[in-house]
Amino acid sequence: MSENNPAPTMKDVAREAGVALGTVSKVINGLPVGESYRIRVEEAVAKLNYRVNSYAKGLKTNKTYTVAVMVPNLISPFFAKLADCINRSLARRKHRMLFYATDYDHNQEQEYVILAEQQKVDGIICLSYNPDLKVSENIPLVSIDRYFGGQIPCVSSDNYGGGRIAAEKLVENGCRSLAFMRIGSSVTNEPNKRKDGFINACEAMGVPYTLKIVDDGTPYSAFEDFLREHTHKGKLDFDGIFCVTDSLAYQILRTLRQMGIRVPEDVQIIGFDGTRHFGDQDFFCSTIVQPLEEIAETCVSMILEKPLGKAPSLICLPVQYACGGTTKS
Repeated sequence: MSENNPAPTMKDVAREAGVALGTVSKVINGLPVGESYRIRVEEAVAKLNYRVNSYAKGLKTNKTYTVAVMVPNLISPFFAKLADCINRSLARRKHRMLFYATDYDHNQEQEYVILAEQQKVDGIICLSYNPDLKVSENIPLVSIDRYFGGQIPCVSSDNYGGGRIAAEKLVENGCRSLAFMRIGSSVTNEPNKRKDGFINACEAMGVPYTLKIVDDGTPYSAFEDFLREHTHKGKLDFDGIFCVTDSLAYQILRTLRQMGIRVPEDVQIIGFDGTRHFGDQDFFCSTIVQPLEEIAETCVSMILEKPLGKAPSLICLPVQYACGGTTKS
C-alpha cells in the first residue's frame, strides 16, 4: 500500500464494526464471541479488505503457524490423499503446511527434520521409515503408523481389525481357501498388524490360508511366480486373496487376468487403503478403507491443541469395508 492509502489495521476494523479491539482480535483468532459481533467484524474485514500480518502475529505469539508434513512421496494416491487431508485440516485452522517428500530415504528424513526445526515450525507430522529418527524435544511430533515410544503419539487405522474384516468378508462371500500377500517395510509398524488380524480370523473360522510375504525392494515377479506355483489346470489353490495394500491388489488383479483367471468369479480380492481412481471416484478394488480425513484431523488437533506429553501413545481409528468390484458382494 502507498502512504496515501495505508493498509487497514485492527483498529480500523474495530472502528468500522463499532466494537472493541479485543472483539476483533477474538474473531480473527477464531475465539467465541456473540454472533452479532462476529458478523459485524467479518463484514468490516471484508469491506476494508483487512489482512492479518502473519509475521507480526508470529513474533507476538512465538509461533510460525506452520506445520511440517513428511510422507514418502506424492506419486502414491494414498500418500497424496493423506497430504491433501492434512493440508486442508491445517488451512481450516489458519496454518500452513511445509511439505517434504522423503522417498523412503532414512538420511533424507533426518535432514528434513533438521530443516523443519530450523524453520521454527510449530510441529511435525510424519510418516517415517527411519526407526532411529531424532527430533528435538522442543518440537511437537506426531507419527503416522510408526511407533517411536511413549512420548511420541502414533495415529493409525485399526490395521488388526481391518485384517480380520477382510478375511471374514471373503469367507462371507463364499471363499473357502485364502491367501495373504504383502510387500512392505521391515520396520516395525502398525500396518504389520493387518497380517495378524487376517491370520487370527482365518484360524477362528477354521479356514486354510497361505502367506506370501516379501520386503520392500523385492521384484514383483516374486508374486507372479507365487501365483503360477499355486495354479493347477488353470485354477488357483485359493479362491480369496487379501493384499496388504490396494496398490498390490491392483497388480495382482492384472496378473490374474493375464493368466486367464477371472476376478471375482474364480478368485475374490480385497486390498487395504481405500484408494480411488482420480482421488474421488471409483475404488481401485474391493478394499478396507482407511479414514484419512479423521487421521489428518487427529494429527493436526494433537499438534496444535493438546499437550503431547499427556496424549495416548497410540490412537487407533476405525476402518470399514467397501466393495470395489473384485468381490462378489
